[in-house]
Amino acid sequence: MTTRQANPRVQPLFVERWSPRSFDESAIPQEDLDVIFEAAGWAPSAFNIQPWKFLYARRGDENWDRFLSLLIDFNQSWAKNASVLIFVTSDMHQGRGEEKSPNHSHSFDAGAAWAQLALQATALGYHAHGMTGVHFDKAREELGIPDDYRLEAAIAIGTRDSVEKLPEGLREKEVQSGRKPISEIAVAGSFR
Repeated sequence: MTTRQANPRVQPLFVERWSPRSFDESAIPQEDLDVIFEAAGWAPSAFNIQPWKFLYARRGDENWDRFLSLLIDFNQSWAKNASVLIFVTSDMHQGRGEEKSPNHSHSFDAGAAWAQLALQATALGYHAHGMTGVHFDKAREELGIPDDYRLEAAIAIGTRDSVEKLPEGLREKEVQSGRKPISEIAVAGSFR
């Protein structure tokens, strides 16, 4: 249950979604993970290109330790207890062969997919935490990400656990954060 306050017309799922770091190491059934990925796939994208590709490892599988090692030490300290680790990539081009051209909105579109992934995880009773604390060059090489794809971020998904499970310095940070007022994020007219 959230303590955050929003306009009552904002769907509760948006307000309930947050990014905790304390996870309980439990497995997420593949069926639930597939639903989470499918929801991400329904995100809007320019020309319906759907430029995102998610690479993932499940706790205990042959990829888990490798995926975990691609996070910076700080993120490894808590993400090690997640159920799933995901790396989000996006195709920087549209079209094929000679018709290939830059896709200006690939990152924007992948961000929409990430948002839907996080909301679906919340709807199923899990939490998703996005991270850019990644060894990007090492991850690109280790995961065989092609040059025409951008590695956007990593995501940890799991079931929330007690704050005591976190390293000492993170315990007080394990709270839902507020949001900027509308006046700071939306301006009628020009930027200034």
